[in-house]
Amino acid sequence: MTAPFPTRKAEAWRYADLDALKSVWDELPGAETITLAKGEARQQVWIGDGSPVGVRTVQVELAAGASIDIFALNTAPQYGRVELDVAMHEGAHFALHAANIGGGKATQEIVTAVRHLEPNGTSRQTVRSVLAGTATGSYLGKVAVARHAQKTDGEQSVKAMLLDRGATANCKPELEIYADDVKCAHGASVGELDPDQLFYALSRGLDPASAKALLLEGFVLQLWDEVADEAQREALIEASRAALRSVVA
Repeated sequence: MTAPFPTRKAEAWRYADLDALKSVWDELPGAETITLAKGEARQQVWIGDGSPVGVRTVQVELAAGASIDIFALNTAPQYGRVELDVAMHEGAHFALHAANIGGGKATQEIVTAVRHLEPNGTSRQTVRSVLAGTATGSYLGKVAVARHAQKTDGEQSVKAMLLDRGATANCKPELEIYADDVKCAHGASVGELDPDQLFYALSRGLDPASAKALLLEGFVLQLWDEVADEAQREALIEASRAALRSVVA
């Protein structure tokens, strides 16, 4: 990695675990590039490889009418970061379905910059975090709409579930809009498991860990409903279940 090492003065790195990042910085590959031609459609599924520290930086270029759906599961036990920069042209569509699942002292981040450069583009970002112990999960997402990118439709939905008092969620959806005929919205919430639902699950004979894991599956697994490839969808479901079991154990 030849880029200068980041500091927390940069907004995109404010919550990062820089000590963990420093240990792998020189070994990180450069940013990946995904370029879709006019009218092309694609799905991408990203599951961490289990390494303590994992950083993935991707630049996406969507030509007119192109469409991409990205499904990302971030479970690195020490520091995990998924960073996306998306440039969208006339009528392009971008969707991100992503989850942070971490316990212990993990730090996990999803950082996005989605740039609507031309009219009639649509973007959807749905992020869910489940955090236990003293883990930190962050979403920093910016949607930028250029002055002439009329009829843009962009949404960000960010929700976090904290399982322990020491866990922290940072949610920072951001809109930068210069066009005047757009439909853009964002929402963020942080909460805990519903005690009534948990009581009901326990009354059905489940042990506390299994009851929590079952409730959390409903919170996370819906992210993967639109994965077209059955094998990839099952891989995401199994990896999510394993991660959830580990944080409620």
